[in-house]
Amino acid sequence: MEAAALATRPIVKVAALCGSLRKASMNCGLIRSAIQLCDESIEGMTIEYVDIAPLPFVNTDLEVDGTFPEPVEAFRQTIRGADAILFASPEYNYSFTGPLKNAIDWASRPPNVMADKPAAIISAGGGFGGGNSQLHLRQVGVFLDLHFINKPELFVHAFQPPPKFDRDGNLIDPEIKERLKQLLLSLKAFTLRLQNKC
Repeated sequence: MEAAALATRPIVKVAALCGSLRKASMNCGLIRSAIQLCDESIEGMTIEYVDIAPLPFVNTDLEVDGTFPEPVEAFRQTIRGADAILFASPEYNYSFTGPLKNAIDWASRPPNVMADKPAAIISAGGGFGGGNSQLHLRQVGVFLDLHFINKPELFVHAFQPPPKFDRDGNLIDPEIKERLKQLLLSLKAFTLRLQNKC
């Protein structure tokens, strides 16, 4: 009986996009930690990392007879199949990164595969911990019809002691891991709430 109940519980599928293409990116490290947290302690939620590096620059000349280049089509299918989006967004020049904007622009080509999906943002960096990138991403999300959770927020001040990441960009700070877990639980609850209103 209990096994049957567990089997019928919905699984929230999250597509995770990182705005940094660096191998040792701390923001990608946040996504790796989120995936691990889901696997170990958040039942009913899975996170798939979606690599945006293969996407070509947006150019509508690449759209032929309503089709997209293969990497773009695969990316769009993954986003379409997700229940929610998790953005890991470093801050470049008071905004989020070019690669992430490029991915968003491909996703928003008609039909917009991000529309009406719940979303959350995490960031790591200096200064405000990526706060300006989060603010700008929220502004863009308004036009995309994304529904961002408001709380909790996660801005990781990556260069302040104690160390938050190892040399490979892996999250090692237990307090940040707990805050990340709370954000993921909030995204899961928000996603299920929106799905139940449909």
